[in-house]
This record gives sequence, structure tokens and C-alpha cells, in this order.
Amino acid sequence: MQKLRIRYAKRGRLRFTSHRDFGRAFERAVRRAALPIGYSSGFTPHPKISYAGASPTGAASEAEYLEIGLTQRLEPDTVRERLDEALPDGLDIMDVVVATPGALADRLEASHWRIRVPELPIENARQAVSAFEQQDEILVERMMKRGPKTFDIRAAVVSLRAESDPDEAACAILDLVVRHGTPSVRPDDVLVGLRSACGLATGQTPVATRLAQGPLDPETGTVGDPLAHDRDAS
Repeated sequence: MQKLRIRYAKRGRLRFTSHRDFGRAFERAVRRAALPIGYSSGFTPHPKISYAGASPTGAASEAEYLEIGLTQRLEPDTVRERLDEALPDGLDIMDVVVATPGALADRLEASHWRIRVPELPIENARQAVSAFEQQDEILVERMMKRGPKTFDIRAAVVSLRAESDPDEAACAILDLVVRHGTPSVRPDDVLVGLRSACGLATGQTPVATRLAQGPLDPETGTVGDPLAHDRDAS
């Protein structure tokens, strides 16, 4: 069995693809690409595909990850080309590497997000961010499978800053690094906290894009590449 780790992107309208819809699309792509996918044993065998750290529906991403198990060895570049050709535009295979020992999920410690907020003056955004940073706790409520749950988002936010959008004057960019945990803190949760606790008023619907997902450097607060070790070992 050959285990491969894959980074893929969700772009454009395909950011509205749910995790379940992507799973179906990816299994179809595996069949179209004629990959020798392995299957689990038992009465209802399933293809050996495992997902880690999926982004919420509606968020774009440049850093989604999964693993597959193949019954024959193939060159990672061959797998990347076949899968990318079999998937629709907007679901793009960015990288394929041979997996080294260890769990991929353990390397996904944090995410780096870019949140574009149209019709938000940059000064208003900076004031809200400053108020956010001064608070020790910010509680938000989210509907979970078992009902609404209130939790603190402040502790998970490693860094948050507001920047001007170089392409549109009446638009602010929120640059966010958030530590993974349970429950996971999403960009929408941070926006809710900025509105409820920091007085942020947004106009049009913000668009969040995950730029990176991986190990967190505690000194710099930056997010690294979770496939770097696999790539170095190949």
C-alpha cells in the first residue's frame, strides 16, 4: 500500500462545495483517473481516503488536505496530473507527496486566513481589531449538531490585523492566524466576535480564504507547510 498526501484548493464558486459534496466529487475523480485506490475490509468496503482540517462551506482555500492509499506505486506527479484533470475547475490539486510516518492531522495546528470585507473603511476595521486585542475573552454562539454552544474565541486567535485592499479603496482585509482546537474557531466566529464585542459594522458579505494550514511557529506566529517533512524525505 502506498500512502499519498494531497493538498488541494477550493476556488471561485466551488468554495460553496460542502465537505460531503467534495468527497463525492473526489471519489468520482479517483475513478475517472483510473487510480488503483485501496479499499477497507468488511461488508461495506470504502475507498481509502481520509480528510483532515476541511474548511467550512462558503470559504475558499488554498490549503486543504487529504490522504489516499493506493494498491500500486505511482509517481506523485502522475497522480496530481490525473486527479487535477478529472476534477472540475475550481477544485485544483496543488501538491502530492509520499507520506512519511505520523498523522497528518497532528501537523495541522493552525490556519492563516485572509478575510475580504467590502464596504468597510480601513479605520473602522483597525479600531475593531484594536478593541479585539485588548479583550481577554470574547464569547460567541454557534449552532452545533447537538444545539447551540457558546465558547471563547479570543484564546484561539494568534494574530489579527487590518489592512487596506490595494484593489478597492472601500474595502478592508483582515489577516487572521487562528490556532486549531475543539470547537474549531472559524473566520465567521471571529467576525461575529468583532461585531458583538468590538462594534464592527460590515456591509456586504465577507469572503474568507484560507492561505495556509499547518504547524504553528510559536515564536513568529506563522503557519508552516505540513508536507515539508514528506517532501524532504522523498
